[in-house]
Amino acid sequence: MALEVETGAQAGETPRHEAGPDAQPAAERVSGLRSLGQRRLRRRLRSRIGGAIGPYLTSSLTRRILVLNLAGLCALVGGILYLNQFRAGLIDARTQSLLTQGEIIAGAIAASATVETDGLMVDPEQLLQLQAGESISPTDGSRLIDFPINPERVAPVLRRLISPTRTRARIYDPEGILILDSRHLYARGQILRFDLPPPTTEEPGLWDKFWADVKLWFRRGDLPLYEEIGAGNGRAYPEVEAALAGSPASVVRVSPRGELIVSVAVPVQRFRAVLGSLLLSTQGGDIDAIVRAERVGIVRVFLVAATVTMVLSILLAGTIAGPVRRLAAAAERVRRGIKSREEIPQFSERRDEIGHLARALRDMTNALYNRMDAIETFAADVAHELKNPLTSLRSAVETLPLARQPEARERLMEVIQHDVRRLDRLITDISDASRLDAELARTDAEPVDVSALLLGVADLANERANADDARVEVLLHPTRRDHPYRVLGHDSRLGQVINNLIDNARSFSPPGGKVVIQASRTADMVEITVDDEGPGVRPELQDRIFERFYTDRPEAEGFGNNSGLGLSISRQIVEAHRGTISVVNREKKVTGTGETRVEGARFVVRLPAETRG
Repeated sequence: MALEVETGAQAGETPRHEAGPDAQPAAERVSGLRSLGQRRLRRRLRSRIGGAIGPYLTSSLTRRILVLNLAGLCALVGGILYLNQFRAGLIDARTQSLLTQGEIIAGAIAASATVETDGLMVDPEQLLQLQAGESISPTDGSRLIDFPINPERVAPVLRRLISPTRTRARIYDPEGILILDSRHLYARGQILRFDLPPPTTEEPGLWDKFWADVKLWFRRGDLPLYEEIGAGNGRAYPEVEAALAGSPASVVRVSPRGELIVSVAVPVQRFRAVLGSLLLSTQGGDIDAIVRAERVGIVRVFLVAATVTMVLSILLAGTIAGPVRRLAAAAERVRRGIKSREEIPQFSERRDEIGHLARALRDMTNALYNRMDAIETFAADVAHELKNPLTSLRSAVETLPLARQPEARERLMEVIQHDVRRLDRLITDISDASRLDAELARTDAEPVDVSALLLGVADLANERANADDARVEVLLHPTRRDHPYRVLGHDSRLGQVINNLIDNARSFSPPGGKVVIQASRTADMVEITVDDEGPGVRPELQDRIFERFYTDRPEAEGFGNNSGLGLSISRQIVEAHRGTISVVNREKKVTGTGETRVEGARFVVRLPAETRG
């Protein structure tokens, strides 16, 4: 059987569950197409995300918001790192810990430094100085040897107490001579292993040297420099000197590498006698490592806060820069003068400054388009109104040389003079109407006493009236003292409105008639009415008579004596003062018939009253 299997394999037979020779290339093609589709999808997502976020990132407003927010965050974190009290608190805690540890160790050392009672301790030098027959008392305290701290006894105690900590301990005798150093304490049977230095000593990098120099430069101003002192000069340390005097002391120094070292010295006392000094000091870099770890934590928090600040700044800038960009683009399209009427984005859902700006720009653009439409319509109306007298004048001038009889020539001359006067009146009214908006926009509104204005205009109209013209009367309804007839506006233009209404009322009133002007005051409005005794205004024409160049005169009145701009100018002035003007008919019931009779037209002008703050 083994031979058959081997032979079948050698013959190249393919098992039934294995794929044919084209299966592997097909799988590779499917995998390649799949990876190609994934790459295209990633590129499409990147392009869409870049297209959505790219305009915000390239916006100067986004960059300013981002830089200002990050600058404030950097200033805050820099102040925390520079003025952080963690290091000072850590040094104080470390000093207290060393003092407590030193007092415990000093007590243990003092307890182990007892003199043995079952042996005699004498000074060998004193024995050499004795003469024949002399002796010394072994109980003479002054002749006992001066080394009450036995290094052989103290070393095991010191090693057990110091080993769990990263603290260096040194013991000095009362003369300041080093007795023990924890760096050179080893347990019995301990195998000493010394690492050989590498063949080539790797020097610290440039950045490490620079940072060490910076730390040393900053700390040298406040802290003394640590120096390693020999074994026989322990009193050179101020804290050791103070401890040998009987009081604990601590000193904070800086190493040549800029690392903090805290040293604490406590006296080793027994029965109030100072037997020596215990000096405990931290390893260089211990405190700096803790402070560094704490600052690394602050930096990590700063990175997270900076990331959140960047995202929020981009989102905030997007809510500002995006709408402003759209508004600027729409305003640019309006400036270029696109044929279609450009609409400014509304942003009606926003109630902030952006929404207010969008609404203001939208209103301004609509007002601009309306002004442009009005100018276009005004130009067309002016051209149409000027063509009529010009056409008549041209016909009369061309016909004048052909007239043979004096009567015909006189009629033609009257037509010419009439058309010239009509042109002069049209040009005057057109000029007045064209500069009205600019004049109202340039001048500041001032308080206007409507009662004095009405009386002055009425007196002037009566003085200039002919014998057949209607007389003008003014009726002022009584009002409270705190509600005078005062409005904010332009007295000359308001006087022009009243004068136009008086001229219009006189033109429709019969000879010897009367024009009545009345004024009344409500809480926030001043109402002025001008009544005539004419035939009134047909209801379908009550709005149209305020249109530019529209006239509806009786047939008996001569053609061309009115330009049709008086009421239009009056409405323009009243609306510029945020008021309204309208016309109604004065009607009176006829007794016995139940019908109403029109007694004349009434023009009503309503203006906002001046409000005193």
